[in-house]
Amino acid sequence: MVNGGTKANEEANVGECRQTRRQTMENNSWYRAITSAYYRGAVGALLVYDVTRHVTFENVERWLKELRDHTDSNIVIMLVGNKADLRHLRAVSTEDAKAFAEKENTFFMETSALESMNVEIAFTEVLSQIYRVVSRKALDIGDDPTALPKGQTINVGIKDDVSDLKKVGCCSA
Repeated sequence: MVNGGTKANEEANVGECRQTRRQTMENNSWYRAITSAYYRGAVGALLVYDVTRHVTFENVERWLKELRDHTDSNIVIMLVGNKADLRHLRAVSTEDAKAFAEKENTFFMETSALESMNVEIAFTEVLSQIYRVVSRKALDIGDDPTALPKGQTINVGIKDDVSDLKKVGCCSA
């Protein structure tokens, strides 16, 4: 026994540890379910880090893995370095970020939300790439938007059914 602890205290601590471990496991299951639902159907993502805080860039790899684990392989991802206006505080070089984006096959852009620099362009570029991917997928599976839809033929008859409806009137019983 350390520091005058008793057997009863030791058993209580073991019980608390088991309870904490069970709650952690339950929370992880809950987190995985929420995460899957959150990413379901995503076709694009802007993965933003702060160019003045290197730790945010270090976390990009984990976020990118999570994105790829929970989304379609065709998701369009753009790595965005924000706060590019704070040149004197820069902790992540443009070259390092560009090299990482190239290695991970993502688009890359630096922005400044404060100065509204490249923010709209980043969104527009991601949307353009999403459109390109979706269009390519539609062509790959043979969906030609100019082709007539294929389906069941419906025979409407020879008679002008609309004229019969006009004769009856709207309020007749």
